[in-house]
Amino acid sequence: MQWVCEMALSDSQTALKSLYMSYFGRLMRFVSLYVSSPTESEEIVSDTFLALWNSRQQLPGVANFDSYIYTIARHKAISYYRKQNMEKISLDEVSIDLFTSTETTPEEDFISQEGIKRLNMAIESLPAKCKVAFKLIREDKLKYKEAADILDISVKTLEAHLANAVRKLREALAEDTSI
Repeated sequence: MQWVCEMALSDSQTALKSLYMSYFGRLMRFVSLYVSSPTESEEIVSDTFLALWNSRQQLPGVANFDSYIYTIARHKAISYYRKQNMEKISLDEVSIDLFTSTETTPEEDFISQEGIKRLNMAIESLPAKCKVAFKLIREDKLKYKEAADILDISVKTLEAHLANAVRKLREALAEDTSI
């Protein structure tokens, strides 16, 4: 990425700002899976960019920048919980709306509103790891290897989480249509 090299080699704050504008929204959605407070999520994302700036000299050696920045954000979110003396990260209460950025007509919204509601309820019922894996692959469009690196799991484990998520979503949606 041009901005990454520019930031690393010439200490360009303009390049940092461009990276910030490009990644802020995606990182906010990702961190909000770990942290329910929007204020805390924004603080963690800001800390992620500060850490990125502080380690900018090492950036030319980073092979996969997406994986790198998501991993920093994940570690910052986990550190936040450790500071709060919490032993477990609970993602079950977090709402993931895969359709927030979809552009549709009012007629399409009306027709598909019930289907979207059922799908979101099914996604909410997924186990935490399946939900995060599903979001990274389906919403953020990351490659399996990138998502596995971010979650610190193997690609095979990620595939198992995704298969489980898809199976549970199919079952939940099939149950809804048979009623």
